[in-house]
Amino acid sequence: MKNSTSPVEGPDGLVYTARLPLSSATLNYLATLIRGHLKKLGSRWRALPAGKIAGIVLAVLRCDQRPGDLAGGNGVHRTTVTRWVREAVGLLAARAPRLDRALKKIARTGGGVVLLDGTLIRTRRRTGTANRRNYSGKHKCHGLLVIGLTDDRGRLLWASAARPGRSSEITACRHDQLTAKLRAAGLGAIADLGFVGLDDSGPDADPAVITGYKAARNRPLTRGQLSNKALAAVRAPVEHGFAHLKNWRVLGKVRTDPKWATALVRALLVLTNREVSR
Repeated sequence: MKNSTSPVEGPDGLVYTARLPLSSATLNYLATLIRGHLKKLGSRWRALPAGKIAGIVLAVLRCDQRPGDLAGGNGVHRTTVTRWVREAVGLLAARAPRLDRALKKIARTGGGVVLLDGTLIRTRRRTGTANRRNYSGKHKCHGLLVIGLTDDRGRLLWASAARPGRSSEITACRHDQLTAKLRAAGLGAIADLGFVGLDDSGPDADPAVITGYKAARNRPLTRGQLSNKALAAVRAPVEHGFAHLKNWRVLGKVRTDPKWATALVRALLVLTNREVSR
């Protein structure tokens, strides 16, 4: 019997076709952005057309496909796919709404409140003391903290910069001057118990951030303070908003530089809103 040492997949490898769980409108939107960017740069040639590039980028973001695998199936180099992804993420992140503009838009449409919450994006653990600040004692893992706002239907309005996992949610909100911008827009925010103490306004002023009440061992909640369940029911859409965002599997564990996570989250926010609102 003759032994065969040739690879099973042949010299060129196996190529298969897969379906992306995304709408064609999202693909066309990203392809239009890429075409406009190429026209602005005056670039007359790319290895693949803009629609094909958009499909490859969405496969990386949605399914966390390896750039090397996509490069081999499309006849380009791995670094080319990586460059396309970074280019598309930059184009999308530039279209993410700013905090003050997002709040003013809600106020113009007649909205009165927004939903506030934070989430941890897990990252690969790195050796050395430089990564200790990314360890979250609350979640017992390494990650980056992102603060987000949604409307009452769970549509993501704004995402903050990604900060080290050990950062406090209150500290992150104060760094972005969230309460001051809420008052400037005439809006209020509903948050969970992790944001108790964020709003330090006087007793006579209307609160900018509404939270529940914390019970102590020697100080149970009174009858007038039993509103935590009602607030939790109102806050449910913000959890759905973050769930839609984390459907993009590239956020499963960010393997690149943590500074890249800010642009990545804001780019995915734009794509998520395109998908949810269709």
